[in-house]
Amino acid sequence: MSHTQHIQNLAPAELQSLLRAGNISLVDVREPAEHAAEHIEGASLHPLSAFDPHQLPQGSVVFHCGTGKRSLTAIQRCLAAGLPHAAHLAGGITAWKQAGLPTKK
Repeated sequence: MSHTQHIQNLAPAELQSLLRAGNISLVDVREPAEHAAEHIEGASLHPLSAFDPHQLPQGSVVFHCGTGKRSLTAIQRCLAAGLPHAAHLAGGITAWKQAGLPTKK
């Protein structure tokens, strides 16, 4: 059975709209030092190194990492655990900054 079903690759502007609407939880799966150095405002930290899909916030979750690789891994772990979380920021925080969107340092 394939776990690549319906992965949502969100563009930075799409994610910004969802965050403004307030109906998603943004989850940063980078490591604590990376998050502390710079992050997208409102993102909660759930490092991939200690990732437990069952510890995630309730409701709609969108993942992000540095470039989109670790967030895809997080999605695969959620789908394998039977959880519906399958959205991430394509290109990660790198794409977010390239789009000129703000981060907290």
